[in-house]
Amino acid sequence: MIVDLPDTTTSAISKALVKIREEGGAVALGRVLTLVIATTLGDEEEAIEAANDASREHPMRVIVLSRRAEPADDEEARIDGQIRVGGDAGASEVVVLRAYGAAASDEEGLVMSLLLPDAPVVVWWPRQAPEVPSASALGRIAQRRITDAAEHPRPVEALATLGRTYRPGDTDFAWTRLTLWRAQLAAVLDQPPYEPVERIAVSGSSDSPSTELLAAWLRLQLDAPVDLETTDVRGSTGIHGVTLTRASGDVRLEREQPGIATLAQPNQPSHDISLPRRSLRDCLAEELRRLDPDDLFGEVVQKGLALIEAPATGAGSGGK
Repeated sequence: MIVDLPDTTTSAISKALVKIREEGGAVALGRVLTLVIATTLGDEEEAIEAANDASREHPMRVIVLSRRAEPADDEEARIDGQIRVGGDAGASEVVVLRAYGAAASDEEGLVMSLLLPDAPVVVWWPRQAPEVPSASALGRIAQRRITDAAEHPRPVEALATLGRTYRPGDTDFAWTRLTLWRAQLAAVLDQPPYEPVERIAVSGSSDSPSTELLAAWLRLQLDAPVDLETTDVRGSTGIHGVTLTRASGDVRLEREQPGIATLAQPNQPSHDISLPRRSLRDCLAEELRRLDPDDLFGEVVQKGLALIEAPATGAGSGGK
């Protein structure tokens, strides 16, 4: 069910939520957190769809705050509200606030009255995020702050900025997209022969912040020099492969086709492994599983990136 509330107030939206619950029982209790999605007008639906899917694992209230990327000074101040429940909201309740003019300037004030009482707050910027997320109006009220460097015009540069401004509670989908790669590489090194890694090579596209993070993580965890190779080939996105050099030979994990990676190890047959690019829903659901600071991510962006020679940055929003 979708209820439109044009030219409204947050107080009227709160009353409408209560009325929907009392009259139809469409909005169940038991939400575990509030997810605030800060995006631009016209970009709401993809983020809402990902949140609806993730809510089946994490029942929550979703507040979508949408405004113009470049507000017009002469635009009339108003808020258009929308409430989605039931089949249009997964296992969550979705409140969409489209703010115009001066009404869009007070982000914290717009969402405060709609937050669930005594529940953690997570803020997600699906597109371009504030330069310092923790110091932004929404970031100050959140336990976790989720950004996506891959959506920045200069993805690797955005990741470096996050490293300089990192505060506990910050995280980025460029890190979440590494989970399958990290798990597979850790599994390989947990098997004999238990030899130290002497050298590491990581390759990927030049606009992939995930490639940079993977190289930084391996440098920190294995304490070995890293060769980071990036390419600007058209259509080439994300991580291409990792080579771990040990005394017995090279371990290679390479993704040469979408969703499939080939694992080659000395004296063993090659294996094809499922290694798909992770969807927004998968990334969001994983980040919502923990509401405490991700200390390893903090260490990687603050210390690991400094150990990796920065590659040339490319334009675009690949690197997923």
